[in-house]
Amino acid sequence: MKNVNVTLRVDEDLKKQAETLFSELGLNLTTAFNIFLRQSVREQQIPFRVTKNVPNAVTLAAMDAAERGEDLYGPYDSVSDLMKALNA
Repeated sequence: MKNVNVTLRVDEDLKKQAETLFSELGLNLTTAFNIFLRQSVREQQIPFRVTKNVPNAVTLAAMDAAERGEDLYGPYDSVSDLMKALNA
């Protein structure tokens, strides 16, 4: 097997975070990237779901309430009022 160099452009902070994570897993960035490539080829697809970041129903309801100017976070007059709001 002949190795070749690949050049990638990545946000500096993202690279540091990835290196920290992979180091904690006992890997370096090259090994992690190779795992990703091998799994992609094996499965003939990206080996995880790629989706748009679409808010769920609860988040959409909170966003709508905020746009209407509703007070979502208090202040509350009692712990029971807070609990009611949290459980709503």
